[in-house]
Amino acid sequence: MTCKRLAALILIPATLLTAACATRVGSTGQMENRFDPRYLAKTEIDRVIDTNRAEVMGGLRRIAEKLYKRNPREWRKSGQASAEAALDRLFGGRLDFPELEGRREGAAALHAFSAGYQGDRVLALIAGLLGMSTAAFENKDDFYLLDDLDEQKLYNCARNIEIAIWKMSSTKKGGGDESHEPLLLSNELDPNHPNLSFEREFGRIIGLLDFLSKIVADKHGRTITRFTQSLATAVFLPVGALGIR
Repeated sequence: MTCKRLAALILIPATLLTAACATRVGSTGQMENRFDPRYLAKTEIDRVIDTNRAEVMGGLRRIAEKLYKRNPREWRKSGQASAEAALDRLFGGRLDFPELEGRREGAAALHAFSAGYQGDRVLALIAGLLGMSTAAFENKDDFYLLDDLDEQKLYNCARNIEIAIWKMSSTKKGGGDESHEPLLLSNELDPNHPNLSFEREFGRIIGLLDFLSKIVADKHGRTITRFTQSLATAVFLPVGALGIR
């Protein structure tokens, strides 16, 4: 056996082992490396999708945590012992919360801004956005060689988050009167104590979804149908109702 052939035989297993080492977001929020033989069935695009999904879901949890801190009355409405308990319930894997009466995705998010809704508005909003995001990633946690995404779902999800941002800032407790505070407090625009962390986190999620939608569209040679809406009259776009093309 020649030296070149021996080197190749050594290199191939080493390459496979390297490919099976995945970088994931751990429970503490830190990136960690781990060996998982399942990753031998993943392409580079699959790993990009995995990372994007983890970042989107992590971003939604950070936004929910920030919203509960600014609006502590909301988690108390659902009878939770603490904001952390409310977060654990919200991100526990279920999307059919009894207080939402069957509403999901856009209907759930819109319910958060309903004047007559007496429940946890943070739960309604984030459950809606979580449902849209989960549907945009085809209700999967991991992606492999034969899995696929729909670029239109990802694009629509990003636009829906933009609509949610506008509704958070524009829907007031007393209607449209600017003298009333929003139903859900988020960004703090006080020039002496500004806080735009919500805007930055939402913007990061939107950027991730738009980036991934372009990758998927380019991969299949497809185009994204782009919608032009006025935020004042915009409606949440379908995500879960769309089928992979």
